[in-house]
Amino acid sequence: MAINRVQLISLLESPRPADLGPGPRAGVLSVAQIEAGIADIPVTARELVRALVLLWHDHLDESHRVAQEIKNADGSFIHAIMHRREPDYSNAKYWWHRVGDHPAFPEIAARVDRLLKERGVGELAKQLLPGGKWDACAFVDACENASAEDQPVLREIQRIETEVLLERFTSAD
Repeated sequence: MAINRVQLISLLESPRPADLGPGPRAGVLSVAQIEAGIADIPVTARELVRALVLLWHDHLDESHRVAQEIKNADGSFIHAIMHRREPDYSNAKYWWHRVGDHPAFPEIAARVDRLLKERGVGELAKQLLPGGKWDACAFVDACENASAEDQPVLREIQRIETEVLLERFTSAD
């Protein structure tokens, strides 16, 4: 059973996209608000959504506790993002290698490609989308080496990554 799109979007409401680092930002949902917001999500997806939304709202420790108990590529995906945001870049790459070629990567690649074309950021596209494929470890490198000028587009890419995962976790089986 899938939840509606409006409910999905509301889980990611925040004044601006998540920082590349740990945060915190003003205006994020509290853990209690997140728990209330995911109450209607099917049990099969709830822990994945919990870990992802906690992470989006800068609750890295709580997200980490949930994600490390999810023993599949989806849990490793969230775990990798969490370590990227800590920042613990080498550990993030370790988790990306555990993820492997994730089914969400093609959709992330397509959306990131559109964003980068709109923004006219061709060099970043070459780095993140070699051969048109999403390179999660290259995104770790981009975050690690981000200038203040690069950060807004990288935060938007992080939003895309989060939205694609949320849609995947809550789509009909």
